[in-house]
Amino acid sequence: MHRHRTHETHEPVLLLVAHGSRDPRHAATMHALTRRLRSLRPGTRVECGFLDFDTPSVSQVLDRLALEGVRDVIALPLLLTRAFHAKSDIPSVLSEASVRHPALRIRQAGVLGPSPLLTDALERRLYEAGLAPADKRSTGVVLASAGSSDPEAIAVIAHIAREWRHTGWCAVRPAFASASLPRTEDAVRALRADGVRRVAVAPYVIAPGRLPDRIAAGAREAGADILAGVLGPAPELARLLLERFDESLLPSAGAGVRAA
Repeated sequence: MHRHRTHETHEPVLLLVAHGSRDPRHAATMHALTRRLRSLRPGTRVECGFLDFDTPSVSQVLDRLALEGVRDVIALPLLLTRAFHAKSDIPSVLSEASVRHPALRIRQAGVLGPSPLLTDALERRLYEAGLAPADKRSTGVVLASAGSSDPEAIAVIAHIAREWRHTGWCAVRPAFASASLPRTEDAVRALRADGVRRVAVAPYVIAPGRLPDRIAAGAREAGADILAGVLGPAPELARLLLERFDESLLPSAGAGVRAA
């Protein structure tokens, strides 16, 4: 069960905002990440709510916290880029909760990426899948994200691929499971056509689900040599979440998206 703290403290509650999925692996991964954060920061109350499909919903968690007398919440989106969810539906859910609970201060933290900690987590998963650090210069990587119709999000993935390439990989190409091109299989084949002998696919996604399965299928179809696991509760991801939480506590972070 949740370890609740007394609410006289001024420490905000950290609320992880997860997307939700019909795939039960998604919620299981989010709960594992929540447990890791609780163990890393035992003095902070950490909760998790879902935008869709899974329970509790973000609204249900906020309603419960307000009922318990909590006065301050940092809502941290489990998003790797600033796309639709970060710009639209999460602020909408948080604003509605603020209207229902005017005494509850709700701030939305920044999205997770880009960050060197995320590329560290990607490399961790690649090494777990069978690569060695010495393989970097002879390996081309497909950075496979879920995809987005938001041009800003697509540009961020391309930028991450360029920057990651400079850390020693033979090549890094972006790919997308939906909404954008190229697909994972096309990026793998393009690296092969360029003469890259070893090709690895690194899913830039947090939890398993339909789109990560599509990334994996594309990797297999095109004959990638290495397929890394999703980021999941990687220690680097947990550290990054706490970084974003701490940044939100700084005076310069302002009032976030709290509704007036």
